[in-house]
Amino acid sequence: MEISVATDQEWHIIRYSAGDKERWDRFVRRSKNGTFLLLRDYMDYHADRFQDCSLLIFCNRKLTALLPGNLSGSCFHSHQGLTYGGMLLSPSITLQQVESVFHAALDYLHKECSVQSIVYRAIPHIYHRYPAEEDLYVLTRLGAALVARSISSVIPLDDRLPFRTLRRRQLKKALASSLTIAEDEDFASFWPILEENLHERYGVSPVHSLEEITRLHSHFPRQISLFRVCDEAETLGGCIVYETDEVAHMQYIAASPRGKKCGALDLLFHQLIYDRYAQKRYFDFGISTEHGGQMLNEGLLFQKEGFGARAIMYDVYELRL
Repeated sequence: MEISVATDQEWHIIRYSAGDKERWDRFVRRSKNGTFLLLRDYMDYHADRFQDCSLLIFCNRKLTALLPGNLSGSCFHSHQGLTYGGMLLSPSITLQQVESVFHAALDYLHKECSVQSIVYRAIPHIYHRYPAEEDLYVLTRLGAALVARSISSVIPLDDRLPFRTLRRRQLKKALASSLTIAEDEDFASFWPILEENLHERYGVSPVHSLEEITRLHSHFPRQISLFRVCDEAETLGGCIVYETDEVAHMQYIAASPRGKKCGALDLLFHQLIYDRYAQKRYFDFGISTEHGGQMLNEGLLFQKEGFGARAIMYDVYELRL
């Protein structure tokens, strides 16, 4: 299904279908703000949970933008199953064109999908390959409201702050214990530690099941990595890293009770920050908030700030049509 929009340029929109996978993925890779989370092999791992309504937007027959998203009743989410999923833009697009893209997309969603509101998860600027915040300006002009703001803790790796005393003390303890770090595919040994941590602290399970994260790793072996801290054969803790062009993002972090006592994560983060990902622009520990930013986990934030991380925002906007 497509709809033409009458402007000074010829715009038309196509709703994504499986036959569009190759050109969708090709555009994500060359866009100025796309990451592997917006590739279809990642987006579609939980396709059964969401009614996909992703859009391909053309200007004069040239693919100019993508809008990943799903429908929930009369609301369009971009994207409900992802950490972020805003408009993906070509490197050459101008602000005026982005404004036209939004008008075309909103017109399509309202007329063809009976959408009454948009929930828009903006891509944080640290993930942009080239400046790409035209969408935030256009949303403001359209009257969108900022409805959620979550704090994520980030280290700019070319200008790091030193570890705090507590973190250095724990690092020293870990070094004295002769712990080792393994980068491998043994997700099964890490997952019980992660599940126990999340259940004990928050009463929840990981967003991904063990089978799902293993499958995603098989699709993205260079972007999704597991690091484990070990004492001989025993796994004491670890993390799963999502690597994009600019950022090493901590998707999951957990340690066993013994791992916490002996500084396993301090050793791991020192290795990742100062060695493994030292050439990246940013090291992102992820958010320390719940309920759209209204609840701050101060203990978790204190730990991340102890490594030198400071705040950026993961923002969500709502626009009523």
